Amino acid sequence: MRFKNLSQMHLVDDAAIDAGFGIYIHWPFCEAKCPYCDFNSHVARQIDHRVWAKAYVAELERYREELGPVPIQSVFFGGGTPSLMEPEIVETILLCLSESWGFAQKPEITMEANPSSVESGRFRDYRNAGVNRISLGIQSLNDDDLKSLGRIHTADEGRRAISIAQEVFPRVSFDLMYARQNQSLAAWQSELAEALSFGVTHLSLYQLTIENGTAFGRRFKKGKLPGLPDQDLAADMYLVTQDATAAAGLPAYEISNHAADGAQSRHNLIYWRGGDYVGIGPGAHGRIAAHGQRIATDTPLEPEAWLAAVECGSGDKSRETLTARDTALEYLMMSLRLVEGCDLRRLPSTFLNMAKINELRDMGALEMTNSHLRATEQGRALLNYILTEIWNDD
Repeated sequence: MRFKNLSQMHLVDDAAIDAGFGIYIHWPFCEAKCPYCDFNSHVARQIDHRVWAKAYVAELERYREELGPVPIQSVFFGGGTPSLMEPEIVETILLCLSESWGFAQKPEITMEANPSSVESGRFRDYRNAGVNRISLGIQSLNDDDLKSLGRIHTADEGRRAISIAQEVFPRVSFDLMYARQNQSLAAWQSELAEALSFGVTHLSLYQLTIENGTAFGRRFKKGKLPGLPDQDLAADMYLVTQDATAAAGLPAYEISNHAADGAQSRHNLIYWRGGDYVGIGPGAHGRIAAHGQRIATDTPLEPEAWLAAVECGSGDKSRETLTARDTALEYLMMSLRLVEGCDLRRLPSTFLNMAKINELRDMGALEMTNSHLRATEQGRALLNYILTEIWNDD
C-alpha cells in the first residue's frame, strides 16, 4: 500500500483536536557533523534501516496504547538528516500512524532535508510515501560561507534542490543563517533578496549562535572564530530581515520564522502554543497528556542506547510530571516567541509580575488585550530580558 497525496490515509474530524497533537520522529544520523550544530546527530558508516523501522513502529504502538486514538495533526521527521532514511521507513511509519492512530483532516507531514544530489534524488519517493512539506537546510547561498559553516553542499546545489522541491512538494521551506563571520549588512540584504526571489511560502531565518559543546564553541573560547558581527550589526540584520520578508508577503509569525498566510509550520505551532507531541528516537523530547497530568518525556542520546531501550520495552529515558507552574512558564517562554503572543487565560495571574508588564508595555516592548499578551517587534528582539522581568519567581 502506498499513499498518493494523502488520499488513502485514515482521517479523523478536526473537531477532535484541541491545542494540537503531533509526532516528532528523530533520525540521528548525518553524513558529517556541522561545527555550529548542537543537535543530537551522529556520523555512522553502516545503518540497519530495518532495525530502525521496527524500533520506530514499536514506540509508536506503545504510545498509541497509552494515549488512545488521538488524531494526529502533524508529523515531523527531524534530525540529524532524516532525508538519509530509506523512503520505505517513512512509508512504514506513516502507515503505522494511519492504521493505529488516524490523522486529522489535511495533516502536515514535514521532512527536513539537505540539498545534496543524493537527497534531492529521493524527493519523489518521500512524496509518494506521504510527505507533503519539505524543509531544506540551505543555510547560505554563498560558497565560501558554506565551507566555513562545514556544509558539504554548494550554493548551486542548494538552488537546484529548492527548484526540485518546488516541483515535487506542495509546501517548501528553507533555512538561512545570518550574522555569519565577516558578513556585511549589504551582503545579507542581497542574499535575502535572492532567497525571497524563489517564491517559497515559508522561510526560517536564524542568527548564527555559538553554542557550548560545538566545534564553533570550542574555537570561540580559544579566540579562533574571528569576524563575528557585533550586537549592533546583528540587530540591524534582524531588522532588515523583518522589513524585507514583510514586504515580500512573508511576515514573521515567530522570531525566526516567516510565512505567507496559511503557510505557517503547523507542527512548530504545536510547540509554541503548548500543544502535545510524542517524541520518538534518540534524544527526542515530548509533552503528553496522560493520566490527567502533563508529562515531559525524553530519550537516550546515543542511537545504540535508544535501540537497546526500545528492545527492553520502552525508549523513554525519563518522565517528569510537570507542575502547573512548570507548564505555565514553559507556555509563556514558547508562546511569546509568536507574533500572536500568549493566551492569558492559560496563565494564572499570580505567576506574572503585572507591574513589570505594564512598565514594558509603556516602553513599547509589550502589548496586551483582555485575553492576550504579545511582544512587539521591538520586544521580540529583547525576549530573554522580558521573560526574566515579567515572570514572578515568588
